[in-house]
Amino acid sequence: MRGAIRDHWQGAMRFLRTPTLSRSVVGLLSIAIVLLLVINAATFVMIRRTVEFNSRVEQLQQSRRAARNVLVSVLNAETSQRGFLLAAQPQYLAPFNEARAVLPEQLERLHSLMDVEPDMAVRAALVDQLAEDKMAELERSLALASAGRIGEAMQLVRSGEGKRAMDRLRSEVQAIDEIQETRLQFARRRSEWASTVTVVVNSAAGILILVLAGISGWMVRRYVLEIQAGRDALDRANQGLEDKVRDRTAALTRANEEIQRFAYIVSHDLRAPLVNVMGYTSELDQVGKVLERQVQTIETKSPKLLDAEAVTAVREDVPEAIGFIRASTAKMDRLINAILKLSREGRRNLAPEPLEMTDLVQAIADSVRHQTDAADAAITVERLPWFESDRLSVEQIFGNLIDNAVKYLDPDRPGRIVASGRDTGDGRVEFRLSDNGRGIAPKDHERVFELFRRSGRQDRPGEGLGLAFVRNSVRRLGGDIEIESELGQGSTFVMKFPKRLIAHEAGDRL
Repeated sequence: MRGAIRDHWQGAMRFLRTPTLSRSVVGLLSIAIVLLLVINAATFVMIRRTVEFNSRVEQLQQSRRAARNVLVSVLNAETSQRGFLLAAQPQYLAPFNEARAVLPEQLERLHSLMDVEPDMAVRAALVDQLAEDKMAELERSLALASAGRIGEAMQLVRSGEGKRAMDRLRSEVQAIDEIQETRLQFARRRSEWASTVTVVVNSAAGILILVLAGISGWMVRRYVLEIQAGRDALDRANQGLEDKVRDRTAALTRANEEIQRFAYIVSHDLRAPLVNVMGYTSELDQVGKVLERQVQTIETKSPKLLDAEAVTAVREDVPEAIGFIRASTAKMDRLINAILKLSREGRRNLAPEPLEMTDLVQAIADSVRHQTDAADAAITVERLPWFESDRLSVEQIFGNLIDNAVKYLDPDRPGRIVASGRDTGDGRVEFRLSDNGRGIAPKDHERVFELFRRSGRQDRPGEGLGLAFVRNSVRRLGGDIEIESELGQGSTFVMKFPKRLIAHEAGDRL
């Protein structure tokens, strides 16, 4: 986990240190995103302040309205009192009763709006007291008038007590109205300022974003123009390149065919004199036997006629020479057969088909069961993935590898050969053939794939062609082969093939 995080961090640092268009565009986009976040935050703050200022404006307007409503109700009550005293008619008391009913609610409303500020709470309490005093004075005069004591009621009115209370109430409401008006103007200016700042910030941010977008567009356009110019230059440089490549490929193909044909002809032409040598060697062997019988006859009848050197030549030198000739011709025959096999394989057309690898490799393992039983060994074929390739080439590849694994098992321990594989998920399949045999020294890992090269003790028959043929075949199928091995521990051959072999592309990697 830490390694992955470190790799991501190092990749990010390399990206930031590399001056590329993508880095510039990412930088500009990052600046734009940060700017948008700042704008959103500033806009959010200014909108909250605007809401607060507007709420303050609304609260001030409502408090002014509440104070005026109290004054209007008291004035209506006073007017109702004057009408009743003059006309002595009960209908004149309706405005008074209405004012007395709504006044407590109006005063409570006034307190709720003005108690948030200590100085205005004092004024609200004073308005409350003055309104109650005025209403009390009005109720006393109306009570006297209702009792038929009109003179006393009029005397109470003429005393000026009610007028003074009304004047003080009117003065206090006016003072509240002026103070709230002043504060209202200030709150409106702050609200307008906040709105203006919000508009200015958003406008400036919009202009900056447009500038960044313009710069990004200009950079992208310049980059596109540079790419187009590079493509045009590349097209000019590559004019006729496809024809050159085609001609070169055709020349290489012809050269490869010539080499294969030459190898075939040479191998075929070498075989004719080799057959003659092998035939005359057999005749010499028969002549040697005839001479041996003649020497035996002379030894029996006239031993004095035999020369010692002649006897040695017939019985020792000639058979030894014939043996050397036979060994050399046999080795040469095997080499010629191997060269012919490589030549024929290179000329053979590949025929891709779906291969059930588990069954295919198991059949190869079963074909060498007599050898594994004799060597106290076992071949395990695990579940292998299928893939599409040339059946004959695949059979030859796995056949050679299994033969090699059986041939070089360690006689000091039971042999174990395991074939496994998996689908790598990237359009390729991987096969592993492991054994616990002698193993191969690291310095020989590459040599064993070369023609006529072998490693370790040369106590097994072979000419060093098997693994060279295997690698050639694997590459011709578009694959790779590697070896993992240690002396005394065994070997593992790792092969990777394309999931599907495209016939016209096969052999490109030879």
